[in-house]
Amino acid sequence: MPNISLKKVKMPELVSTTRNTNYEEVSLGYSPEMAMEEALRCLNCKHKPCVSGCPVGVNIPEFIQQVASGDFLDAYDTITGTNALPAVCGRVCPQESQCEEVCVRAIKGESVGIGRLERFVADYKMNTDQDYEIKNKSKNGHKVAIVGSGPSGLSCAGDLARLGYDVTIFEAFHTPGGVLVYGIPEFRLPKQIVADEIERLKELGVEIKTNMVIGRVLSIDELIEMGYESIYVGTGAGLPRFMGIEGEELVGVYSANEYLTRINLMKAYIEYYDTPIRKSKSVAVIGGGNVAMDAARSAKRLGAEHVFIIYRRNREQMPARLEEIHHAEEEGITFKVLNNPVKILGDENGQVRALECIKMELGEVDASGRPRPRAIEESNFEIEVDTVIVSIGSSPNPLIKSTTDGLETNNRGCLIVDEKMATTKEGVYAGGDAVTGAATVINAMGAGKVAAKAIDEYIMSTIVNKKAI
Repeated sequence: MPNISLKKVKMPELVSTTRNTNYEEVSLGYSPEMAMEEALRCLNCKHKPCVSGCPVGVNIPEFIQQVASGDFLDAYDTITGTNALPAVCGRVCPQESQCEEVCVRAIKGESVGIGRLERFVADYKMNTDQDYEIKNKSKNGHKVAIVGSGPSGLSCAGDLARLGYDVTIFEAFHTPGGVLVYGIPEFRLPKQIVADEIERLKELGVEIKTNMVIGRVLSIDELIEMGYESIYVGTGAGLPRFMGIEGEELVGVYSANEYLTRINLMKAYIEYYDTPIRKSKSVAVIGGGNVAMDAARSAKRLGAEHVFIIYRRNREQMPARLEEIHHAEEEGITFKVLNNPVKILGDENGQVRALECIKMELGEVDASGRPRPRAIEESNFEIEVDTVIVSIGSSPNPLIKSTTDGLETNNRGCLIVDEKMATTKEGVYAGGDAVTGAATVINAMGAGKVAAKAIDEYIMSTIVNKKAI
């Protein structure tokens, strides 16, 4: 019997007044009973719009029907047929603008909680089936190198390993996971979840070498000389942007990348870790995306009494997920929309003391299709803060481009690729934030899948045929 409720089954959460003092995961996930009840809201549409809305093409109706029947392990197999990181995607993918946006149930009421069900299935698998055996395909004798172990690289590696390739991932940090471990806080994505999903890839035969900065330790050309027949570059976008305003050199100004890396990867929130980070009383976070929300909520958990989100457009135009905005508000973050920073003010010791902003209003629609924000003259005001965190986007690190002949980038420093994710250097493919600039986890994974298919075609059609001749 279908569940005709117009609303999703509510997911339990930690109480906001206590969770903003710790790093425990905020959303607690469904029980089996809750998951089955939510799955019964799916109409199992014949035309499956949700599948076309998923960048990695998960067979969503099939896995949801399996959940509705209580066949949770079969549902896991269905999801992982195309998605290497279901527990991660179930937590951080913007489902509301992808698979759930086109759900038929969203026409009248809320869409089916596809992300919540995906998370439930992945967690159920991890918690109840530790003896799960990965079915490895026999090796095909060909080697591929992946540069970067973020979602794009992991997705590409998983697909190639399933095709029988010897896959080696080269990761610059000491821990694999890329933005999943340095960029997303524990309270939104526990690191053990990432580690568990990476462990599944290792069981597929994927090798991961950490502390390997490609472009310094080894170059792309040296990897080719070592016998890797194709290279996938999934190095993300780790070069933060700043506004270019006065005062950005003051002590107490961070990029969101640096701030979150110190907290997430270097465990600055744990007392016995000797990771330097500012103990702030009042913090301004500039930006309106998910990274800004993560930085603001992290600052609150580190003990800041006042945390402000400063955003130049209105609330409806914020790029952050609605769920993240909602959680931030619940936790006491103050939103100051239609305000734009113009100067960071320092004290006699060169430390941040205030942020000067100007009020904004919305004007004509610009090329992005949104009303253009414009400053209101003589509306400047100051906010007393001791820390400013800039979260207005990031670009790819130029290291690989600068050390690899034949690899071209666009004017934003992003690697240029064709529709198959092939770069301008033969045999080298790229995807994720290294190509698009900062985007979403699931889009990066989708690019990794496209590249894996193209790399397989390249090796089988080009290299194998050459050897045959």
